[in-house]
Amino acid sequence: MKSDIEIAQESKLQHIQNIATSIGINEDDLEQYGKYKAKVNLKLDEERISKCNLILVTATTPNKGGSGKTTTSIALSQGLKVLGKNAILALREPSLGPCFGMKGGATGGGYSQVLPMEDINLHFTGDFHAITSANNTLAALLDNYNYFNKGKSNGLKQILWRRVLDVNDRSLRYIVSGLHGSTNGIPAETGFDITPASEIMAIFCLANSLDDLRLRIDNILLGYTFEDKAFFVKDLGVGGALVALLKDAFKPNLVQSIEGNAAFIHGGPFANIAHGCNSVMATKAAMMYGDYAITEAGFGSDLGAEKFLNIKCRYAGISPKASVLVTSTQSLKLHGNVEEKMIQKPNMEGLKKGMRNMERHIENLQHFGQSVVVGLNKFHFDSDEEVNFIEEWCKEKGAEFAVNEGFAKGGNGATALAQKVIDVVEKKPSQAIQYSYDLNDSIEEKITKISTKIYKANSVTFGKSAKTSLKKINEAGGNKLPVCIAKTQFSFTDNAALVGAAENFNIHIETLSLNNGAGFVVAVAGEIMRMPGLPKVPAANIIDVVNGEITGLS
Repeated sequence: MKSDIEIAQESKLQHIQNIATSIGINEDDLEQYGKYKAKVNLKLDEERISKCNLILVTATTPNKGGSGKTTTSIALSQGLKVLGKNAILALREPSLGPCFGMKGGATGGGYSQVLPMEDINLHFTGDFHAITSANNTLAALLDNYNYFNKGKSNGLKQILWRRVLDVNDRSLRYIVSGLHGSTNGIPAETGFDITPASEIMAIFCLANSLDDLRLRIDNILLGYTFEDKAFFVKDLGVGGALVALLKDAFKPNLVQSIEGNAAFIHGGPFANIAHGCNSVMATKAAMMYGDYAITEAGFGSDLGAEKFLNIKCRYAGISPKASVLVTSTQSLKLHGNVEEKMIQKPNMEGLKKGMRNMERHIENLQHFGQSVVVGLNKFHFDSDEEVNFIEEWCKEKGAEFAVNEGFAKGGNGATALAQKVIDVVEKKPSQAIQYSYDLNDSIEEKITKISTKIYKANSVTFGKSAKTSLKKINEAGGNKLPVCIAKTQFSFTDNAALVGAAENFNIHIETLSLNNGAGFVVAVAGEIMRMPGLPKVPAANIIDVVNGEITGLS
């Protein structure tokens, strides 16, 4: 079979103006970046947005077996179009770190891709570079302020702001800056996170307008003075400059699927170390121009979907009409402790054991009041017995079920899933979101409720650093904000090795930090890194340019 990039490069793309016109975007509101991608000047119409059917796509716990969440999201939109529905995608932008590290790309697969895949996977329209520049400009301005206020009461005794880079670089996690003499700044321990983990990325994704973007940036907590006063961007007086760097990037990007579906791709990934959703602007753009808007949240329901529902939907005032839970027999068998080399072979015992992982995810979504449709990414080696078993099992759990063959067949392979989603929306749509916690709960209560309700932990403990930070966060008013738990994506626990449906475990919160501008408290559970490392053989080893064409992306 042809590779993803071969399929993408052989596809005939429509001019982006035609894509925009097909969904009702005025030519004057389009800023073209070549023939096949554009920025959209968006004027939100909340009345139109409220009439759209928003569909959330999430997945079972990720592993080497894979589930295919992005591919399913794209296939679903194409399947809905085949059935005559106006369906528009709202997806996250890929990060260069994983593209050159583990994944090699993040634009779907087979005949369910968003295009031009090479551009989207690499520099695209420069949004991540703009966010990186804004983040690091702020770091430079902050260090400059501290340099000229050294020894003064309004100087900073603690700086919380870190630099970012959209590269997996473990060597930059912890560094010392300002070395080699006093003219080069004040020596300090600091470090780099990856760009999607920047608070500016979270602000970029959660803001409803440029004014909201400015307000949130002004409210970023940067550190504490020698008088022990909290110091914010508004105290530094540079919020306007940062918005100037982000003004054009803030406009959603319009591209297309392999079958010509409109797709807004905007904002950053990584639900294990951030909130893992595309921008509110992109989601609302898809809702404004479509009858159905398909969006995804990173990793499993315990990470991306939890944050999508508890944080993004709460701030944006939106609510899905249904949630699609993506899985595969391979992934389920791995959760059932079947050896990786055997997961393409029939194994009902391993499959049944692995279903406990999917059961947790269904329960999580139902906990929020969501109507659930399980979408099984079907492969040629999946037996009828296995597929029929999963379908019957889903019925017993109160979830709908459909086979998805969008990877191999595009929209025509996803019509069964699309029809099931239509039926759910029309006959038994999701309830209003039942949040996991109340904003008036304490930070400890919010974390405990997520840990016990969503992860199914028995208990939660807080490390010394977390306890120390808690007092300051409460004093700054952070106790009234949602929480964003950073944790491994490979397990319901904070230990990546405990796969399947672990029981009788504790969640340990190592650190707490206040993302005051984004509007949430970050709780780091276990040994999670905000700057990933590269694998022994990175995907960069196979990416190349041959005869002027990029190869090796997937």
